[in-house]
Amino acid sequence: MTEKDEVIHKDSEISLREVTRETFWQVIKLGVAEEQKKFVAPNAVSIAEAHFYPEEAWFRAIYADETPVGFLMLSDTPKKAEYFLWRLMVDAKYQGMGFGRYAIDLLIKHVKARPNASKLLTSCVPGEGSPFNFYKKLGFEPTGEIEDGEDVMELNF
Repeated sequence: MTEKDEVIHKDSEISLREVTRETFWQVIKLGVAEEQKKFVAPNAVSIAEAHFYPEEAWFRAIYADETPVGFLMLSDTPKKAEYFLWRLMVDAKYQGMGFGRYAIDLLIKHVKARPNASKLLTSCVPGEGSPFNFYKKLGFEPTGEIEDGEDVMELNF
């Protein structure tokens, strides 16, 4: 445990920050628990994917104070007025502290400021340990659609 880790607590200030050359390695070292790996791609894969979709991928590291604790990526297509939470992960050692919820709140503020935004979509792999209930608690509702084997959910503004 580093000194920085010791000061991270539930009341740490949460922010979304660009992943830079200087922070890249810290962000890709973040990971979920072994049993959660079937639900989210590693951050290195997400960042690589984002670079192949620069016209729509908006990605940020989730910070608690000055420590990266997670990652999220948005498919941002204002021409279609479609905003889709593509990835969300909080490192295993920082889960249960509310950081994912706070990050979603910040993402919602970002999306609401985008052109013609009326809802935020996401999807999740079904099964035990799925983030389905997490999204439900945040107000997302299932649409009944299945995309690539994942349940699609939406949060209307």
